[in-house]
Amino acid sequence: MILAGDIGGTKCNLALYDIHGVSHKKIFSQRYESRGFPTFDQMIAKFLSDSQSESKIAGDQAIEAAGFGVAGPVIARRVKATNLPWIVDAAALATQLNTRHVVLLNDLEATGYSLSHLAASELSILNRGIATPNLTQALVAAGTGLGETILFWDGGKYVVSSSEGGHTDFAPRNETEIGLLRYMKKYNEFVSVELILSGRGFRTIHNFLNPSVEHPSFEDPHADAAPEITRLGMSGQCPVCVQTLDLWVSMYGAEAGNLALKVLARGGVWVAGGIAVKIQKKMEDGTFFRAFCAKEKFAGLLAQIPIYMVLNEEAPLIGALSQAKKAAGIQLS
Repeated sequence: MILAGDIGGTKCNLALYDIHGVSHKKIFSQRYESRGFPTFDQMIAKFLSDSQSESKIAGDQAIEAAGFGVAGPVIARRVKATNLPWIVDAAALATQLNTRHVVLLNDLEATGYSLSHLAASELSILNRGIATPNLTQALVAAGTGLGETILFWDGGKYVVSSSEGGHTDFAPRNETEIGLLRYMKKYNEFVSVELILSGRGFRTIHNFLNPSVEHPSFEDPHADAAPEITRLGMSGQCPVCVQTLDLWVSMYGAEAGNLALKVLARGGVWVAGGIAVKIQKKMEDGTFFRAFCAKEKFAGLLAQIPIYMVLNEEAPLIGALSQAKKAAGIQLS
């Protein structure tokens, strides 16, 4: 068996896969709220216990390898999670799981390794562009945080290079966004692009646009207001939510265009993460693409870059699985 995990600041998805040659089959999976566990190893212990009680197959087989995509930089086979008080350590996990093959990846790195395994039905084309094989690609994903990564062609395959680009400075483009930056500077010493292009950004933008309009999810200052704001924005029920959604998607497109220019991603740009899937129609209405292209001197070049949106929210699991299989010497499907 192989254990794969998508480890985020809000939720963690863990799954066990039965391996038969080059093929694999998921035999048990579970989703946990990240903050329900003081440490990652306690979550792993809970998952192993749950898998044994729920699946005789899972309980009877040894774990041959494990791969985890974690929101945070991987340094010396350890990750200090960005939005959690966790240290994820490959050596400790190897002992806990009784396997020599433990792979730690940045969460966007894991998503990057999934891209070659996705079917056409698991993608939405935001811009068909001009396909140019084997050139540099870029990946951006907004969720609990904002992840960015780069895919380089090494002559035979794409190699994923992680980054912490989501923590770079927010660059406003117009008077509205300059006003948003000033508003956010009242509460934050540093205003990173992640503070806006993540789930928490929706409420920030909504309050900036019109603080007099409130919704039930606003009553709890610690509640996630993003689902309600995006739902009301998508349905058109709340004009402020409509404006919030439009501004958020436009800034998302602008940041994706920034990344594309920085790495000259003529091979394509990928958009992943849970938020995009939930607002798919808005992502597809042209707002994202127009902002993506609106750059000095290079609008024409950016318009030629293919943009794909990943619809399969299990992409990080697929990427983590592929790298765990590789570490164990199992041929990839």
